[in-house]
Amino acid sequence: MKKKQSAGAPDGAGRVTMDQEKLEELRELVDFLKANGIAEFDMERADLKMRIKFAGAAAGIDPGQLAGLLASAGGGGSVPGASAAPAAAPVAEAAPVEKFHEVKSPIVGTFYDSPSPGAPMFVKVGDEVEMGQVLCIVEAMKLMNEIESDIAGEIVKRIATAGQPVEYGQPLFAIRPKK
Repeated sequence: MKKKQSAGAPDGAGRVTMDQEKLEELRELVDFLKANGIAEFDMERADLKMRIKFAGAAAGIDPGQLAGLLASAGGGGSVPGASAAPAAAPVAEAAPVEKFHEVKSPIVGTFYDSPSPGAPMFVKVGDEVEMGQVLCIVEAMKLMNEIESDIAGEIVKRIATAGQPVEYGQPLFAIRPKK
């Protein structure tokens, strides 16, 4: 009779295997991270290091792609020869992912979503914006630089947080373009 291996136990070929229960827990974690807009997640235990990083806005990972993520269960991002047990049931086809336009910071500075503390935000999620409309301010060297929309559409996500430092080219907003 074959003994069931626990999560993280190496099999005869030196690969890391994971039982269905642990795989399901990982799927739930990824769903939770996506639902809450968390773009990056790190976890470290004595026997496991995991890093999950979503490309762009946390919308690019399908739970069926977890086998690739499970291979990153080691220091420095990957363990040579690590693999995951395949899912028992096939994953349904994912709906096409809608592409959003990202408004990016043209400079390094501090992101502000309103003209002054206590004032209403320039835009909120769900607002329709026109090309040239002010979305936020990025302060750099005591200068307040208004960041304008370079496309007309609907704000679907505010990526930056008020008072947060932003880098050149960092996404600030996701906009669904007008048709």
